[in-house]
Amino acid sequence: MNATNKYSQFENIEEEQLPIAKHKLYNWTHFAGLYAAEHVAATEFVIGATFVALGATTKDIILGLLIGNILAVLSWTFITSPIAVDTRLSLYTYLNKIAGDSMTNLYNWANVIIFTVISAAMITVSSTAVRFAFNIPAQLNWYPTNVWFILIVLCVGAVVVSIAIYGFKAVSKFSAICAPWLFVMFVCGAFVLLPALSLEVLGETLPKGWSDFITLGDKSIWTGVNSEGKPGIGLVEVIGFAWAANTITHFGLIDMALLRFAKKKVYGLSTSTGMMFGHYLAWISAGIMGAGAAVIIGKSIVELDPGDVAYYALGWSGFIIVIVAGWTTAVANLYRAGLAAQAIFYNNSRKKTTIIVGLVTVVVACFPFVFSQILPLLTFAGLIVVPVGGIVFAEHQIFPKINYTRYWARYRKLSFNTPAVASWALGLVFGFGLNALNVMSFFYLFIPTWIFTIVVYTLLAGRYGAKNKYPEEEAKENKRNKDIEKFQEEKAKEHVVHLKDNTSLTKVLRVISILVLIITVVLAFTVLFGSSNESAYIENREVFYKYAFVCTIIYFITTIWVLKRGDSIQN
Repeated sequence: MNATNKYSQFENIEEEQLPIAKHKLYNWTHFAGLYAAEHVAATEFVIGATFVALGATTKDIILGLLIGNILAVLSWTFITSPIAVDTRLSLYTYLNKIAGDSMTNLYNWANVIIFTVISAAMITVSSTAVRFAFNIPAQLNWYPTNVWFILIVLCVGAVVVSIAIYGFKAVSKFSAICAPWLFVMFVCGAFVLLPALSLEVLGETLPKGWSDFITLGDKSIWTGVNSEGKPGIGLVEVIGFAWAANTITHFGLIDMALLRFAKKKVYGLSTSTGMMFGHYLAWISAGIMGAGAAVIIGKSIVELDPGDVAYYALGWSGFIIVIVAGWTTAVANLYRAGLAAQAIFYNNSRKKTTIIVGLVTVVVACFPFVFSQILPLLTFAGLIVVPVGGIVFAEHQIFPKINYTRYWARYRKLSFNTPAVASWALGLVFGFGLNALNVMSFFYLFIPTWIFTIVVYTLLAGRYGAKNKYPEEEAKENKRNKDIEKFQEEKAKEHVVHLKDNTSLTKVLRVISILVLIITVVLAFTVLFGSSNESAYIENREVFYKYAFVCTIIYFITTIWVLKRGDSIQN
C-alpha cells in the first residue's frame, strides 16, 4: 500500500502545516550562511550611523556590541532552537496548536504586516543604490516623487519575490552565495575609508596603534556626544541595543520558521555568523565607512543614505552591496511573511500567499517612509511579538516541568483561548506601560515583558484547564505524530537526492570565487597599509574601486555557475 492510500489524511494538508520531514533537514553550514547573509544587510549602514547619532564612545561600541551580540546568539541557542527542533514547526503553525484559531489569526496578521513592512524597507534601501547609480533624485518625502524610482523598486522587488516563493531551500542557497562576499566587502569598505578619517583627525593615513585608533574613533566616529550635542548612550545601552535588535526572532520565536530545519538544537550557535560578522563587525565597519564618506563628501553622517556611503567606500561594488544586502534580508523576511499569511489562509499554498504578500510588499516599498522608520518599527515590533514568544515558551518548556498539559486548549476544543489572548494583551500593556513610565532603558523592556507574560499565562492556563489530564486526546495526538513520521518516511523514498558536484570544472570555479575574494582583501589592505600620503591613498583607492568591481562580477558569475551545475546533478 502506498503512502497516498495509507495516509490520505496528510496528502491534502499543505506541507508547511506539518513537521519538517527528516530527509529535509540541513547541516549547520546552511544556517551559518543564511544568518551571515541576512544579518549583513543594507540596514547595517543605517545602524552604523545610528550609533554615531546616539553618541556612543569607541570603547563602548567595541565592548558593548560584542557582549550584546553574544547574548543574542545564546538567546537563539537556548530559547528558539530547542523549541524549533522539538516541534519541527514554524511558530505560526505551533501557536495554532497551543492557542487556537482566534489568537493565532490575530498574531499572524500582526506578523504579515510587520514582515511585509520590513521587507519593503529592505527593497527601498536596495533601490537607493540603483537610484544613486542613475542619478535619480533622493526620495525625501513619505511618497515617491519620481517615476523612475518606482520602476527601480518594482524591478528590485521582483527579484526578492521570485526567490522567496521557492521556500527555505532557495533562501538558504541565495544566502550562501552572498554571505562570504558581503562580509568581505563590509570589512574592505572600512579599510578603504579609514585612511580618509585618519588624515582628517591625525594628519596621517594610518593610526600608529590601538590608542591612536581609539582617539580617531572618539574624535571622528563614536564621539560620546549625540546629534543634539548632549552626552550619548553608554555601555549598558549599547549592549541592550545589540541584544534587543533581533528579539522578534529569538525571544519572539519567529526564527522557528528557519531553525525547524536544523538537524540539531546546537545549530542555534550558527547564528553567530550573523551576529559576530554581520552585526558586530558590520556595524563597526558601517560606522567607519559612514564617517569616512562624510569627510569626503563634506556632510554629516546622518545626512547620508546607504547608496552614498557604499559608493565612496567601495565604488561601483558599493551599489551591488546595497542591492544584495537589501535582497538577502528582504527575501528572508518575505519568506516569514508568506508563512504567516499561509497560516491564516491555510487552504492556499505558501507560494500563492507569498506572491500575494510580495505584491503588496513591492507597492509599500515605493513609499520611502518605510525605510526612514525602520528602526522604530523593529524595536516596537519586538515588544509586540515577545509576549507571544513567552506564551509558547511557557507551554512548551515550563508546562511539562510543573505537570501541566501541553495543548490543553486544543484538547478542550476551546473556540476562544482566553488565557492566551489575555496574556498577550496584558503583556503589551505591561511592556508599553514600562516604556511610558520610563522605568528602564527601552532596549531591555523585552526581558521583564517576556517574564511577566510567562507568569500570567501559566496562572491563567492553570485556572482554565491546563492542570487537568487529557489521556484520550494525548493518545490521539501521539498516534497522529507517529503516522506523520511514517507518512514522511514513505514520501522520502520518492525524494530526489542531489549529489555534490565534484567535477573538475566546478572545483576550478570554486577556487576562482575564493581567489577573487582574496584579491579584493589584498587590494583593501594595500589601500590601508600601503598609502604613505594622501596622494598615494587616493591612487590606491581608485585602483581598489576598479578591480574590486571586476572581482565582484567574477565572484557572482562563478558562484552562480557552481550553483546551477550542482542543481543539474541528480541521482
